[in-house]
Amino acid sequence: MKKILSAIKTYWRFALTLVVGAAVLILAFVFGQDTAAQWLVSIYGAVMALLMLVEMIQTLREGRYGVDILAITAIGATIAVGQYWAMLVIIVMLTGGETLEDFAGSRAQRELKALLDRAPQIAHLVRDGKISDVKVSIVKPGDILLVKPHETVPVDSVLVSDAAEFDESSLTGESLPVEKKTGDSIMSGSLNGNAAVQIRATADAKHSQYEQIIALVREAESQPAPFVRLADRYAVPFTLISYIIAGTAWVISGNPARFAEVLVVASPCPLILAAPIALISGMSRASKHGIIVKNGAVLEKMNKVTVMAFDKTGTLTEGELVVDHIDVVDGASEDKLLSLAASAEINSSHILAKSLIEFAGVKKIKLHAAKNIREIAGDGVFANIAGDRLVLGRIDFLRQNKIKNLPIDSHADCAASIFVAVNGQFIGHIAFADKIRRDAKQTLHELKQLGIRETVMLTGDRQIIAQKIGKKAGVDKVFAELLPKDKVKIMRELDRDHDIAMVGDGVNDAPVLALADVGIAMGARGSTAASESADAVIMLDDLSRVALLRKISRRTIRVALQSVWSGIALCIVLMIIASFGFIPAVIGAGLQELIDVTVIFNALRAHKN
Repeated sequence: MKKILSAIKTYWRFALTLVVGAAVLILAFVFGQDTAAQWLVSIYGAVMALLMLVEMIQTLREGRYGVDILAITAIGATIAVGQYWAMLVIIVMLTGGETLEDFAGSRAQRELKALLDRAPQIAHLVRDGKISDVKVSIVKPGDILLVKPHETVPVDSVLVSDAAEFDESSLTGESLPVEKKTGDSIMSGSLNGNAAVQIRATADAKHSQYEQIIALVREAESQPAPFVRLADRYAVPFTLISYIIAGTAWVISGNPARFAEVLVVASPCPLILAAPIALISGMSRASKHGIIVKNGAVLEKMNKVTVMAFDKTGTLTEGELVVDHIDVVDGASEDKLLSLAASAEINSSHILAKSLIEFAGVKKIKLHAAKNIREIAGDGVFANIAGDRLVLGRIDFLRQNKIKNLPIDSHADCAASIFVAVNGQFIGHIAFADKIRRDAKQTLHELKQLGIRETVMLTGDRQIIAQKIGKKAGVDKVFAELLPKDKVKIMRELDRDHDIAMVGDGVNDAPVLALADVGIAMGARGSTAASESADAVIMLDDLSRVALLRKISRRTIRVALQSVWSGIALCIVLMIIASFGFIPAVIGAGLQELIDVTVIFNALRAHKN
């Protein structure tokens, strides 16, 4: 019942028109009150025309235009010549078309619920050896806070504890947890690792990184790109043609009824109906393929896009670090190095350790019992295996432990590396990379075939790594080492000259998703905030759906335009016939219905593959 009441409240004009129509039918055919029915329709038509006139004036003040003036004239003309049945049909179709358009274009207004829900509300304040929970809003620079395992850092701060790991992927796009030491800065919104740590606030919540991201999204959403409804582009020429034909018929015949008869068949219902129905059909087709399009205008905008921007981590890549390659010194064995490293890391919870163990399992590498394992958080591991002393971890960690023959190059082109030494001698390293999606290169190639002129990648990752991923995926331009505000700046620059779509999945992508002409979120495993800010959400973990969305948008707009043009052509033919007095107003309204049905069936083709 609530849903019905809500629908009536939203589409009250169409609902009221149906009620008036039913009342008119009862008055005219049941009680024989034809005059009363005529007065009821005339009064209702005048009220509707007045409402449309007020809205039209407001629309013109905003610098936009539409088909409303022709509809108002058609209603006024039928009132003037007493063709109330024709007027009723016009109003039914106008309000029905408006209802369909609202349905196709409606989008619930969101108050950044996802971002705000994730934003920490409570901080654990450490004072005089006691811990108390306080509101994040009262935290001040200099306060010492406790961050428990897997909690979000509430404010920008520096690390007080000895060492810790933080997941900053939702802020910077960096897939590897960042290792921090005492005194290192930590951005709010970062996710703490497996151990509780103490931090010292360097900013209050209002001026911290996470709150700035929220502000960026608000700013982007408050400045939407200008957009004109598809049907409105043809409104002015169609209206002028209609007036010219109707006026000429009136002047030549000397009969004002001829003016009304022409405008009845010139009613802009095909214009109003064609695009919304095609867009609804296109949205429905997209949803069948796991793509949620939030409003019909998205398909129109997607059809116009010429530049596609992509986030790296979790969008063009899998977002998971995997073993990329193994380099060994002369005389060493890759299998032995892998066996020793995996054996030493067998009990570690580090993300690289897990990936290493999985890789060793796939390679069916035999592991050995490790003794005296000692892990230094954020640096590396000591272990004894079969009488050998192992040291493995970061290259700086091995240098600190006087390992010989270390390479000068730290292999910065890899997302991460584990360097391995046995009995004080360096024997090789295992390089990890963020695995590119299998369908990334094919998707970008297909987008080019679908009319995308340029592809770019925006990422917070290091330049050398970003360039490597971009080259593999076939991206035209790469922008790296970006914070959210940097992405927004680049997006604004690109948007000046191009219609641009952005594809991303993290919190750091939310501002640019909202700012882009079309924001597309990879919602299968991405951030809820990104999905909330986007215009379309791909619910499957499948990048190729981006190309499919482009394909659906192109077909949808093609079908919509065909429907609009066919409706215009049929209306013009009928207007010419009506100008000679061959089509009475009521018959014209009926013929207009046939045009509407034709347009509707043609527009529904957008649902088909």
